[in-house]
Amino acid sequence: MIEPNNSTLSIGQQCRLLSISRSSFYYKPKGETEQNLGLMRRIDEQFLETPFFGVRQMTWHLRNDGHLVNEKRIRRLMPLMGLMPIYQESNTSRPTKGHKTYPYLLRGLRVERPNQVWCSDITYIPVKSGFLYLVAIMDRHTRKVLSWPISNTLEADFCVEALNEAIHKFGTPEIMNTDQGSQYTGSDWIKTLTKADIKISMDGRGRYLDNIFIERLWRSLKQEAVYLHEIDNGFHAKRIIDDWMGFYNSERPHTALDKRTPDAAYFEQSETRNAA
Repeated sequence: MIEPNNSTLSIGQQCRLLSISRSSFYYKPKGETEQNLGLMRRIDEQFLETPFFGVRQMTWHLRNDGHLVNEKRIRRLMPLMGLMPIYQESNTSRPTKGHKTYPYLLRGLRVERPNQVWCSDITYIPVKSGFLYLVAIMDRHTRKVLSWPISNTLEADFCVEALNEAIHKFGTPEIMNTDQGSQYTGSDWIKTLTKADIKISMDGRGRYLDNIFIERLWRSLKQEAVYLHEIDNGFHAKRIIDDWMGFYNSERPHTALDKRTPDAAYFEQSETRNAA
């Protein structure tokens, strides 16, 4: 798919044409043992069911499931996967060290039109002998997924890439809501939003329910696509995820959208607003 020796197009240009993160082309399996990779997949599956499980609860659960693990290993693996459990309310205001955080702007707000609020999140994708990360930009009102690049690192670059792609294709939202992860409190992400005059909203730290629509998206994607395949590499992952996202956007009706698909709801309401 990518031709490293192409004299006309650079690797970066080819990746952009294929909507593939450049880092995914250079993807090499992470240096984890087969046992740890198996544990990571099991942790991810369980976390979809119980997002309030911290290190201790996850360790106990895995032990009860027959895995000989200690807290030290799970404490290392969960952050590596980008998993942050729900915390009690008293802990939700702790900012990410070294970065400014922003208030949650959606409390009491009626979200009633496309591009009023976008939201974003990152999830872990297991592949054969390693793992990747997937970021999504979603329109909160219509549930339409606007962009979804993958990467082999948790650096902020691929989140900014996803945001720029969504803005290029669909314009700008009034508000962008995310969690307080370092990818979303870093200077590149904040500068991109500020330059586009987009208001910044951030969930309370560890507040699963503040970004519930993307959490539901991850659960559906993994149960209906990711966990049904043994994914070989980044290209295989992209093909599976692209197919499912296409189905989700254009074929999957939502009760909350009067049984319309996200595509239908997004484009119908956008056209109505433009006509008005």
